[in-house]
Amino acid sequence: MFSSKVIPFAPRPSAPRALGGPRRVAAALALGLALASGPAPALWAEGMAPSSFADLAAQVSPSVVMITTTSQVAAPTADGGGPVLPEDSPFKKFFDDFLEKNGQPPIDTPQRSEALGSGFVISADGYIVTNNHVIEGADDIEIEFFNHDQLKAKLIGTDKKTDIALLKVESPTPLPFVPFGDSDKMRVGDWVLAMGNPLGQGFSVSAGIVSARGRELSGTYDDFIQTDAAINKGNSGGPLFNMDGQVVGVNTAILSPTGGSIGIGFSMASNVVAHVVDQLKQFGETRRGWLGVRIQDVTPDVADAMGLKSATGALVTDVPDGPSKDAGIQSGDVIVKFNGKDVPDSRALVREVADAPIGEKVPVVVMRAGAEVTIDVVLGRRETAEADQPQPAAAQPPAAPVTGDVLGMTLMPVTPEMEADLGLQAGTTGLVVTRIDLNSSAYDKGLREGDVITEAGQQKVETVKDLEDRVSEARDAGRKSLLLLVRTQGDPRFVALALD
Repeated sequence: MFSSKVIPFAPRPSAPRALGGPRRVAAALALGLALASGPAPALWAEGMAPSSFADLAAQVSPSVVMITTTSQVAAPTADGGGPVLPEDSPFKKFFDDFLEKNGQPPIDTPQRSEALGSGFVISADGYIVTNNHVIEGADDIEIEFFNHDQLKAKLIGTDKKTDIALLKVESPTPLPFVPFGDSDKMRVGDWVLAMGNPLGQGFSVSAGIVSARGRELSGTYDDFIQTDAAINKGNSGGPLFNMDGQVVGVNTAILSPTGGSIGIGFSMASNVVAHVVDQLKQFGETRRGWLGVRIQDVTPDVADAMGLKSATGALVTDVPDGPSKDAGIQSGDVIVKFNGKDVPDSRALVREVADAPIGEKVPVVVMRAGAEVTIDVVLGRRETAEADQPQPAAAQPPAAPVTGDVLGMTLMPVTPEMEADLGLQAGTTGLVVTRIDLNSSAYDKGLREGDVITEAGQQKVETVKDLEDRVSEARDAGRKSLLLLVRTQGDPRFVALALD
């Protein structure tokens, strides 16, 4: 079995690049002569490839497992396009007899589907980690160990957001297991070892290096280690080891135009996995912290429009009912610290909040009107909040009379009749974009017809004159851009528009 996260396109080919100019080549030759004529520098020696991975492979192999899952597939139906025949049809008996002679069940018999994957044991009492997609929908899960022993496994819990599942087997003897390592300590260029059951061929080992860190594929909590160690179908759920025999990642996906390894594989970082596994073991489900804000990154133009010194932090675009609203966090605040840790961007904040304790008070430091403000927030639970969140209505651009033109946009005030069509809450005020100049800064920044501008310069706007006044104030203050709060189908974001 393999990840549904495989990216189904080939990377764009690029022109070959030279190794370097004359100076770089000369430096490389000089380094080669120095290495040939004397002992290698310490840094070079530490980075040399191991003479063999055999000892490490022998150490960790007993903890790696093959996973076979089976599930029942319903018999074909007319809607599914399969051959469905009435019980009294002479053709049904003909097909059934034919299938029986070939050792196959009758045509209308539910079928069994089998899939393969990998995993690893994390405790002597039989807890096993794998990918969620390896066991999803399985009726039966069988574990085969390195010594070929086989045990049935039960599912403890899953987390679709990180594609992690926790299994449990009952063994008469303690099982060999491996610990999690600190994935944050892994550096680009560090050696790693991938193990698993590629293509159903049995236990296999491949070596490579960390090619990149902090990769995102599609999930909110993605923190993938990219590696060139060979990962193929069937490796899903298997471990990625550091040279100390610790698990630093769970092999999850590859980027490939062919479906086979081309040296671009992704392993979910162990620091994410370990936290998920702890919660699955304790609760059978995840319990992530929830701050209750909508956020976006602070880009350089947004930082300039807000008068910030640097483009860091997480900009609050909306504060619905929840923990942050109760505590006093406002739209336009920039969260720069959470629970004592600096917040470089919105992605980092999401991960920190998810790992924070539910129901406990945590300090949140925001930049508001040029000053730092500390606000204590009692976190809620994300899973509960997501289950209760209503889906916004689809927006339709309104056909409305023109009332004013500003910054390349034709605008008119929101009317109560428009609110439902635009996905807005009742009583929302602002300006609807009814037409936009394709050559304007607004168009370049993603504004489109049907968007609603509710704030400009962090002040509410209800009329075209309000927006014109904010533009004039920003120009008089020497600003190069104006910060707008824009809602698209009800979802808010801040946009900095150039005033030139």
